[in-house]
Amino acid sequence: MSLTPRRGRFVVPLLLLVVWLGIGGALGPFAGRLGEVATNDQAAFLPRSAESTKVIGEQRAFQQDETLPAIVVWTDDKGGPVRDRQAAAGRALASLSDVSGVVGDVSPALVSRDGKALEGVVQLKPDLGDRLPDTLDRLRAAAERVPGTTVQLAGPAASQADLADAFAGIDGLLLAVALVTVLVILLLVYRSVLLPLVIIIGAVFALGLACAVVYALADHDLVRVDGQVQGILSILVIGAATDYALLITARYREELAERTDRYAAARAALRQSWGAVVASAATVALGLLALLLSDLTNNRALGPVGAIGIVCAVLSSLTFLPAVLVLLGRAAYWPATPRPTGAEGGGHGVWRRVAAVVDRAPRKVWAVCLAALVVCAAFAPTLASKGVPLDETFVNDAPSVSAQSTLAQHFPGGSGNPTVVIANADRVDRVLAAARGTEGVASAAGVTASGRPGGAPKVVDGRVRVDVTLDSAADSDNAKDTVARLRTALHAVPDAQALVGGYTAQQYDTLRTAERDRTLIVPVVLAIIFVILTLLLRSLLLPALLVATVGLNFLATLGVSSLVFRHVFGFTGSDPSVPLYGFVFLVALGVDYNIFLMSRVREESLRHGVREGVLRGLVGTGGVITSAGVVLAATFAALGVIPLAFLAQIAFIVAFGVLLDTLVVRSLLVPALVRDLGAVAWWPGRLWRSGPDGTASAAVGRGEEETTPRPAGVSTEE
Repeated sequence: MSLTPRRGRFVVPLLLLVVWLGIGGALGPFAGRLGEVATNDQAAFLPRSAESTKVIGEQRAFQQDETLPAIVVWTDDKGGPVRDRQAAAGRALASLSDVSGVVGDVSPALVSRDGKALEGVVQLKPDLGDRLPDTLDRLRAAAERVPGTTVQLAGPAASQADLADAFAGIDGLLLAVALVTVLVILLLVYRSVLLPLVIIIGAVFALGLACAVVYALADHDLVRVDGQVQGILSILVIGAATDYALLITARYREELAERTDRYAAARAALRQSWGAVVASAATVALGLLALLLSDLTNNRALGPVGAIGIVCAVLSSLTFLPAVLVLLGRAAYWPATPRPTGAEGGGHGVWRRVAAVVDRAPRKVWAVCLAALVVCAAFAPTLASKGVPLDETFVNDAPSVSAQSTLAQHFPGGSGNPTVVIANADRVDRVLAAARGTEGVASAAGVTASGRPGGAPKVVDGRVRVDVTLDSAADSDNAKDTVARLRTALHAVPDAQALVGGYTAQQYDTLRTAERDRTLIVPVVLAIIFVILTLLLRSLLLPALLVATVGLNFLATLGVSSLVFRHVFGFTGSDPSVPLYGFVFLVALGVDYNIFLMSRVREESLRHGVREGVLRGLVGTGGVITSAGVVLAATFAALGVIPLAFLAQIAFIVAFGVLLDTLVVRSLLVPALVRDLGAVAWWPGRLWRSGPDGTASAAVGRGEEETTPRPAGVSTEE
């Protein structure tokens, strides 16, 4: 009878395990189904209040159906003239009228000024989806009937097809690379068989649950998902769930080294770690939700989607993982044997030496680290976040990029991708004159009712559309400057109520909006983190110090990234959202590791004083936090398998920044600063009021909970 209560304690873990197995079985497939509700239509992610977004709404009235242009480019196989093949190209284009997916009349074939290229525009249905590659193949096959020419496809349709191809591996390849990477690291860290598998399974269950929730919301148009958000969600959930699991399993291992009762050990480990885990998750989730303040729809989409992922990760870590650990006990670490924190060997020997260096010369340690970070941060302003040129959008040479380059060589830079102006019909002549007189404009022409040049303008509700071709490539800085000048000129036309949109204007508006978003969101995220740290650490000075260090780490990472992007990767610019994404991830995730460290330092300081608490906290968490940092860096680095510059840049910034934070800021800078400041660092909390070194008796006497003492990680006698 005495065994019944003990056996009864395993009922809850068993029930939790059954629940999570059900979640994994029922919802796991959703991890591969987000593509069904994802959209890679970039027009869906423009600034909500921008002028270019308003143009899209008015532009629809000038065509029966919304279309997706594909531009066919012919060049001679030997680089010679192609004027004599214009008629053949025209016939090839005319034959496409009956092709499924083609909308309206196909344009005639136009000859470039140098006579060495032909161009034709084919309007496609925008909702072809998986049928788009097949339609483009048929278009190419028809165009290749022109003898002696090389055919290339450019324009939004070709770019969208290449983008879909780039994201094709996001459900399978990205997830597989991330999981295998994490598994290998965990096997090396724990040198056990079962525990890495348990952690991976918990992360996969969390991802399945998150994807199911996001799928349901996206299916009801409550959130938007594109390939970038989809990829970041997978990496974020796997990385976060693994990090939280590492912290919990490390504490469980310590408890097993001192207790024979695995149930009691699991309860103690969960009690001592859940606060840090929840606080860490809250910083990331709330930091992501701050993206709802953005006017960019894809930023707003990432906010709730990422927060859902974090909630699912922490839910799995605090329920599934402890349940399995209770059921497995010491077998979870087999063939390794859990040892006390103070045991010789393993990673603790390394961290005892690091703590000894911090203890002997804290001021020298933090001064050297601070100087190195400041030097790196000095290069942060050189990171050009004005957008990625089309020829750098894909890490590999995509066919649409090569085609656009060929098009730009023979036609005006903005050919095939005009800037769209919507204005009042009774002012069309003055609008055309102002547009043609703007520096950087190659030509301007109104859209006619007949669809042929020179006809009467098409008037819809008193408005007309004017297509403006720019001298420079549509994705260039010069083109964006031209759009700014064009808006100034057209807005000055009395009673024209002109709106300037199109691809270049969208890029320009996105850039301006991203700058506005950073100005608004960065202070909000910092304030959220400061409040959470204040509540957790019960101090004001230390949270301010931690926020400053992670902010400096972010600037140092941007500085290094600027140099690497330009001189190693060959990027001339970055997407306007890259700095903001990098900030949210690095600052929120960087604070995670400081939370893990300083919550342990506070716990040890309450028993042993501030000086000894810093050293014991550093030794006790050094191995697990470093492992967590390596895992998170590796998972974000896995984004590099998707051949897009945006994801490659995010992958490098987060991976490098996490490693810098883990190995320098959290391991050396923060412990050295707290060791040098002593009890003052905890102002105005109880540790500060307890005495010059924050002695344990004073703190505990004021009502702080004192937990079971542990063997010393670092002896103050050493």
